[in-house]
Amino acid sequence: MTMSRSDSCHADRTAELDAARLLLARMGVSPADLMDNPVQKPPLPTFAEYVPVVAAAVSAGSRRVYGSYWTRVVEHWGPRRLDEPTPSEIQQLAEHLRARVVQRRNARGGRSASEHFIAALRCLYRHAVADGLIQHADDPARKVAKPRRLPSTRRAVPDTRLAEINQVAATTGNDPELDSLLLRLHTETACRRGGALLLRMRDLDPNQCLILLREKGDTMRWQPVSPTLMTHLQGHARDRQAAHANDQVLRHSSGAPISRRRYDYLWERLGAHLPWVATQGISTHWLRHTTLTWVERNFGYGVARAYAGHATSGGDAGTTTTYIRANLNEVAIALATLTGEAHPLTEPLNGQK
Repeated sequence: MTMSRSDSCHADRTAELDAARLLLARMGVSPADLMDNPVQKPPLPTFAEYVPVVAAAVSAGSRRVYGSYWTRVVEHWGPRRLDEPTPSEIQQLAEHLRARVVQRRNARGGRSASEHFIAALRCLYRHAVADGLIQHADDPARKVAKPRRLPSTRRAVPDTRLAEINQVAATTGNDPELDSLLLRLHTETACRRGGALLLRMRDLDPNQCLILLREKGDTMRWQPVSPTLMTHLQGHARDRQAAHANDQVLRHSSGAPISRRRYDYLWERLGAHLPWVATQGISTHWLRHTTLTWVERNFGYGVARAYAGHATSGGDAGTTTTYIRANLNEVAIALATLTGEAHPLTEPLNGQK
């Protein structure tokens, strides 16, 4: 009589169990001991304990973006442990913060606050997973959807309007020299506000008229500037006591480095003199749109992408961008055309004529 397949599997299973019981008996451990004494894991840290750990581990840019949201998390959930909040509670807190967001000129109903809050929690829990505190499947933040980002309302500022902005900046306020320099820097380079604030004396290359920009995502790039702008940047820094390599270039008349508040003051003042600036919520980032739109229309997508400092790999632009990368000379040619000034990096090309 032959043994069926199920009978064979049952016999194998019985043999494995007998072997396991024999091994436990030799170790002096009974199956009941395993049931009565489960392994006790240490309790998870609280948000108040873990947020400082993550804050110390991320970049300065991430701390700036997420720091205020982590502070809110500690305020609301400080004594709670990481595995306690549910996705529904995260969504509730996101809505709570969204409803109480400070309404700024370019506010869009608190969507950005909700989005950044969820992103901040996801960052926190990614570190918790990496540290082995929770399992990836148990991460509650990734189960909460971010608000869909609305299309940007920013666009290129017409030349006549840009001239008005520069005129008001140069004739009003407590430091028109500084404000005019800021506007020229952003218009020429299309840099972000953070890139301008991180500009140090060692980041100026006057021989080649280049500045080193450090921007979001810890990116770094050399960006051409006109000889006129380079001269003004050096003179501004020298006159305002920026003497060392690591000193910030952009400074108040007192010699103190400027911060983001200078930009807030500038655009509030411009909005007071030019109502359309306040109505449309125009800001420094509109200058970036203005310059990059002009570059793209006149020199093509590849040069505009390089001018903006956008990544040339990955992303959603497709593999075609591999073949349309622009070099620094091409960016310098676009700048020279924009400003009407010759640039050192274009001279070899001009010499071939």
